[in-house]
Amino acid sequence: MSQVSTDPSTLATVPAIPRANLATGILLAISLSHLLNDLMQSLVPAVYPILKAKFSLDFGQIGLISLTFFLTASLLQPVVGVVTDRRPMPFSLAVGMGSTLAGLLLLSVAGSFGAILLAAGLIGLGSAVFHPESSRVARMASGGRHGLAQSVFQVGGNAGSAIGPLLAAFVVVRHGQGSIAWFSAVALLAMAVLAVVGRWYGHRVAERRRAPAAAPAVSPLSRARVAASVAILLLLIFSKYFYMASLNTYYTFYLIEHFGVAVDTAQLLLFVFLGSVAVGTVVGGPLGDRFGRKRVIWASILGVLPFTLALPHANLLWTTILTVPIGLILASAFSAILVYAQDLLPGRVGLVGGLFFGFAFGMGGLGAAVLGELADATSIEHVYALCAFLPAIGLLTAFLPDTRRTAAAAQGAR
Repeated sequence: MSQVSTDPSTLATVPAIPRANLATGILLAISLSHLLNDLMQSLVPAVYPILKAKFSLDFGQIGLISLTFFLTASLLQPVVGVVTDRRPMPFSLAVGMGSTLAGLLLLSVAGSFGAILLAAGLIGLGSAVFHPESSRVARMASGGRHGLAQSVFQVGGNAGSAIGPLLAAFVVVRHGQGSIAWFSAVALLAMAVLAVVGRWYGHRVAERRRAPAAAPAVSPLSRARVAASVAILLLLIFSKYFYMASLNTYYTFYLIEHFGVAVDTAQLLLFVFLGSVAVGTVVGGPLGDRFGRKRVIWASILGVLPFTLALPHANLLWTTILTVPIGLILASAFSAILVYAQDLLPGRVGLVGGLFFGFAFGMGGLGAAVLGELADATSIEHVYALCAFLPAIGLLTAFLPDTRRTAAAAQGAR
């Protein structure tokens, strides 16, 4: 019987080296970079109320801004992932952050809807470069604890997404659109951190190239089963990020219109939700390492359904309370899904990172655009009543194979 490799951390284009210890410093650095990156990205939806009032935008135009940002990131991320699987580019992380810097500066002075769209596209381009390669770095630094590494990496991004609206409430809302330029200092800091990460990454790639050649990693599942499983995972990503788009993009408007709260109060309540997302992200990866990815995916997608069904019928206090378990439970899914997909497609770390981050961004953007048009045609309340049923798609998890059992069976057959 042919030899089957079940080590999903093996890169397709470079030989494997013996498993290293957890590179804590690099993992924290890439998590910090993710925090800074997503902090800047989260400024875009956080300033929607300001842009809506200043340029007299409707919800459909707000959705188009999100669509431009998310589709730019979505379409380019898989391309970046495939290219870097074949030829790692350690310093592309710092270079890509320059696009985010340019987008922020343009957004701070944009005087038209077209300029806002261009700024959103530049920030999306920076995201497209950042996520596949930084996800690869997190896996390389994991020391074999892939779920933990992805959670640490992801929690940085979610923390940044939570802090962004908070800073927008205290800085941009008070000082206006031009104050977005102040956050260019954040981009410069991120570029400096990523330059250090890039040097470590370059040394690791050089070590792998000098190591003895290893057999290419092969999935123990058939191609048809892998394809079907990836399709299910993408549907789960669809349910998660379409629902998340309803909160990330329109939660502040829902609070303002439905409960009559002030803009800065709405931003603070958005921070409560995004903070719970950051905490939930920490949990999913380590639980997947210990109990299996499939179990975590089951609990995180389908388990949130009772809370999403209750949300449209709650008062302001209970709306705030319900967003906490929604964020905690739903956020635990992505790290488990990503590592599960890397187990399905060993040796294709960049492709998996680009595909799943890109699809997540795409679904977030498409969700923002579709839900914006739906809100214009009906009401923001109707949007939340409809989106409440999206987590039911989690039932498809039943059709996913147990990768831990498959890997064990493959090892026994060697």
